[in-house]
Amino acid sequence: MEWLSPENVVAVLTALLGVLASGAVLWYERRVPRRKRIGYRVQLDTPIGSNAPGGGRGNVRLGLFNETPDMSDATLVLLRIENDGAQSIGGDDYTGRGVHGLTVEFTDRTVRAIAVTQPANADHLMEHFTPAAGLRHSDGTIHLPRVPLNRGEHYKLLVLLAGGHVGNPVGVTGGIRDGEVRPNRSTTPDDKPPVFSRAARTITVLLTACVIVLASIIVVREGAPPPMGCQRGSLTLTGSTAFAPVVRELAAKYEKDCEGATVVVDAHGSTAGIRPLADEGEKEEKAPALVALSDGPKPGGYPQLREVRVAVSLFTLVVNDKVPVRDLSLADVRRIYAGEITNWKQLGGPDLAVLLVSRDANSGTREVFQRRVLHRNEPVNSSRDCAHRDDPQAPVVRCELDSTEQVLATVARLPGAIGYSELRSGSGLKGAHRLSIGGQAPNVDEIGKSAYVYPYLEIEYAYTYGQPPADSLASSFLGYLTRGSGQDVIRTHGHLPCGTPKGLRICGED
Repeated sequence: MEWLSPENVVAVLTALLGVLASGAVLWYERRVPRRKRIGYRVQLDTPIGSNAPGGGRGNVRLGLFNETPDMSDATLVLLRIENDGAQSIGGDDYTGRGVHGLTVEFTDRTVRAIAVTQPANADHLMEHFTPAAGLRHSDGTIHLPRVPLNRGEHYKLLVLLAGGHVGNPVGVTGGIRDGEVRPNRSTTPDDKPPVFSRAARTITVLLTACVIVLASIIVVREGAPPPMGCQRGSLTLTGSTAFAPVVRELAAKYEKDCEGATVVVDAHGSTAGIRPLADEGEKEEKAPALVALSDGPKPGGYPQLREVRVAVSLFTLVVNDKVPVRDLSLADVRRIYAGEITNWKQLGGPDLAVLLVSRDANSGTREVFQRRVLHRNEPVNSSRDCAHRDDPQAPVVRCELDSTEQVLATVARLPGAIGYSELRSGSGLKGAHRLSIGGQAPNVDEIGKSAYVYPYLEIEYAYTYGQPPADSLASSFLGYLTRGSGQDVIRTHGHLPCGTPKGLRICGED
């Protein structure tokens, strides 16, 4: 199953753990009886006599402790008793038969004296600590009255003992209706409270471990995550040669991530991709496994073709390095391609003939150049080798080639040659360099700014014959192209994805 990946399993388990923990807390609160409970704990057990057995600690005694012989083996114990349950405890909740409610036993020690203390806001408790209410002691036992305690209330016993060892067991017993007496595990004002309870700590540790495992899987896993909705089958991508490097990289990634998918890139120019798509669709009377990429909108006459705006593409003029010109005004570009400027010396350059290296009529790059920059068609083709005029009457040497790669190689080879390409292909050339137009260079980061009026740019479209089925490879690949990894690849090739905030604004304005 496609969704059964390690990160998905960990993510599901993490979600289930969170839901189960929340459900368990709710169930406990609503279903488990809220019991009455008295808790106790020893907060101090220390020797105060010089010969206290098992104390293991030296002490200095002054005053009464030093003057009373019976204090030589004495110890002091501070015992806290509290209502740490969910309900208040009344006097009639104690179930013992005697007058007293609780019994405190000090193993192997004898009680010599008792002092009862209470919090500042619980003075009313003291009226219960009387012999008539059951307060008494004998040997190592203390009987405590039936003291009513609201939830969270407590009192303390400071007990002077003789004999026995420090740390000998101290126990509190007694019966509570619908409740219990047990050692206190809750926090008290005398202790530093923990940030989380034991249950909260356990759940937090488990959830954190799940998140760490999930993050580790995502980080260490090789490559990008699989595209959403991988589909099997075959798909052909045709059309724009300018956008071909993008779709080639994405096709390879998709095939690697989606087993059983074959994506073939067969780029011959924007118009050369539109026509076969329309023909195949009409022949099959359904959406064929074909996507055509086009530099700019499709020509008229193809109402069945559905468009997806993919990116804003920048293009550039390139010129041979023998021509030191770095910038041309828009007017000079138009004069060159009108045949009015035939030698670079007319623009302050070297005495070299202008050679126009262009694309064929199927090229979207050429169509964008004519529509966005020239506002007219280029002159007719006049040369087969791009270096010599075949038609003596032609005003300028101009040839047509089949691909961007051929244009760039020819411009770099022929002194005086000028051509055009998509932005990334036109960078880092050996033997040729890019030209800015009107003082502005092609820069994807400047797109959308009011002062940026660079003319040679266009929206890249992806066309399908009608709406491809949602579970088709064409639909899946288009989603991959326009989202996630596709946007990253588009950026690295010098284009602005239409799916970004800036791209949405620019693509929507066209």
